Amino acid sequence: MVTAITEGVKISVETIYQDEHSNPANEHFMFAYRIEVENLSDQSVQLMRRKWFIFDSNGTTRDVEGEGVVGLQPVIAPGESYSYVSGCNLKTDIGTMRGYYSMNNLVTETSFKVEIPEFQLVVPYRLN
Repeated sequence: MVTAITEGVKISVETIYQDEHSNPANEHFMFAYRIEVENLSDQSVQLMRRKWFIFDSNGTTRDVEGEGVVGLQPVIAPGESYSYVSGCNLKTDIGTMRGYYSMNNLVTETSFKVEIPEFQLVVPYRLN
């Protein structure tokens, strides 16, 4: 698990290779990732947008962005957290993802970015 804290918001990421949804012979490797967004600040925040930078070990890069996460723009009160699971497919058995969330502070009505730390997407047999 990797974590990062930006402006009182802690992001924790863990990944799981999805063997049953992968097809290595056709260069299709599926990974799930679980993200927990924890509000360590004393003010409520709302996750508005996400931007991902996805890197495949063959040199391919993709940028993905959009509103919210898994169709939601959650409000996270002080001391609370929000978790979700999503996925990413690669053409190789090793890659990485990193990015950021655009958040709003609901008290000061200001926007800020929260780093999503880089995490690895690795098929388990490559770890030996």
